[in-house]
Amino acid sequence: MTFGAAMRAEWMLDPSVAYLNHGTVGAVPRRVLAAQQAIRDEVERGPSQFLLRQVFRFAGAPTSEPTRLRKAAAEVAAFVGARSDDLVFVDNASTGANAVLRSMRLGAGDEILMTDHQYGAVARAAEFVAAERAALVRLVRVPYPDYSPRALVAAVAEAIGPETRLAVFDHITSESALIFPVAELVALCHARNVPVLIDGAHVPGALVLDVPSLGADWYTANLHKWAHAPRSSGFLWAHPDRQRDVHPPVISWGAGHGFLAEFDWVGTRDVSPWLAAPAGIAFLNELGLDAQRRHNHDLAWSAATMLASRWGTTLGMSEGDVGTMVTLRVPASLGSTSEAARRLRDALLFEDKIEVQVHAAHGHIWVRISAQVYNTMDEYERLAAAVIRRT
Repeated sequence: MTFGAAMRAEWMLDPSVAYLNHGTVGAVPRRVLAAQQAIRDEVERGPSQFLLRQVFRFAGAPTSEPTRLRKAAAEVAAFVGARSDDLVFVDNASTGANAVLRSMRLGAGDEILMTDHQYGAVARAAEFVAAERAALVRLVRVPYPDYSPRALVAAVAEAIGPETRLAVFDHITSESALIFPVAELVALCHARNVPVLIDGAHVPGALVLDVPSLGADWYTANLHKWAHAPRSSGFLWAHPDRQRDVHPPVISWGAGHGFLAEFDWVGTRDVSPWLAAPAGIAFLNELGLDAQRRHNHDLAWSAATMLASRWGTTLGMSEGDVGTMVTLRVPASLGSTSEAARRLRDALLFEDKIEVQVHAAHGHIWVRISAQVYNTMDEYERLAAAVIRRT
């Protein structure tokens, strides 16, 4: 397929808006939405039969045939290099992280280690769990904006202490869009007997991913961002040695029956985003997974270097430190506060018809651009000009 403006027809996106924000909540292709709707229609033709016999077997004769949910999980597991018995569906990466954090047996003075670039929802979950148990959250400062993976590893090594009970790292950070050397971080932590949870919310479909090879104890990610699944669809992978002690935030009928049973049924819900996840993977494969990743990375990096040149700012990372998103500073004259960032974000959308992530951090305002196969360089040129007009 030819990537670019013609690919917009595969999505329902407003054609008048330059959508440079795919990484925030994703955008579901039309054919995946159609697959999801077909599943919903099938559910409604026999809701009890579908949910109680095909998704989770509360009724009917025992059978060795996998449930619909397990079949979908097997396709997702193969996509990320995992065994299906080690992977369960969750609503999103935040849900998966909550499952691990709230299952940890922490006591007074124990520490959860994470960086100051940790995704906000997961950081708040860690703080909540720590407060409940008189534990602490220790933050490692990421070298930024001049990012160095080697310096990050050194900082983590220095921060691990005798009270560290869990380390949590992003695989790709949310706001700064940096790729962390997670395999190296996992090996470092394991050498100190510290288990590791990796939040890979932005990874499936964006980077080559073989979850078990990273060596983590748990890995959670979204499928509704770069893997084209309907919202909300994510997974939690757990090493076999860690499955007995991790439980979903919602305890339901599967309690006491093992990892898969506990997560596969958390009450009556719409399972269509999970069952349609393989349709998103199929679309990725039809586009050419490697070609799509290369295109999105190359477009994101080319756009970022152009924007930095136009705005007179610099990129503090190398090309290998980013995937399909890049974060860069806007001109200093636009301010440095969260309120100034909000005003710029709203002005870009409502006045210039450009949807892009804008935030304030580290004394500056930053734009995080995403690149998907429907984006074109002229959309980033629009962004460059719109920002310059406001300086």
